[in-house]
Amino acid sequence: MSFLMAILRWLDRHAERTLILIAYSSMALIIVYAVFERYVFSTQIPWSSSIPIYLFLWVTWVGCAYNVNQRTHLVFNEFRLRMSYGWQFAMMWLDAILWISFGSMVAWFTIEQTQLAYMNFAIVQGTDNIMQWWFYLATPIGWGLLMFRALQNLIQDIGRYRRGDPFLVDIQTIGGD
Repeated sequence: MSFLMAILRWLDRHAERTLILIAYSSMALIIVYAVFERYVFSTQIPWSSSIPIYLFLWVTWVGCAYNVNQRTHLVFNEFRLRMSYGWQFAMMWLDAILWISFGSMVAWFTIEQTQLAYMNFAIVQGTDNIMQWWFYLATPIGWGLLMFRALQNLIQDIGRYRRGDPFLVDIQTIGGD
């Protein structure tokens, strides 16, 4: 049981970064190799321009989940820092509700798109057997992960509220400016 918990803790801390690293490294390697092959051998891999675009879906949507997890997404902390403690807590709830509501809509409609690509046996341009739906899964998986991270943040915020800990930190006071 402790081995399973160790794996879950590792995934909680590193899942997004690992997926982003794999997808981004794969993109870079494919592009570098394709450029090398084009200029050195005057040939081109047919899928070298389509696979990196599809991998970018994974980087983008998993990266969004990572930013929500780290709370580095777009927020208006200047306004929130001026709000009372209760209003800051209400804004944290609003964040979670909006992330989950919007994420549910995105996941719902992109699952349909993924299923359509799966049912039509759509393959990536320039390949014989790489399925498009493998890459289209990035959107519902990324948004599902994002919604999970939003719930984790809300649980942390509820704990902070109960303890009376601050929600937001004024970055300018940390740097001494």
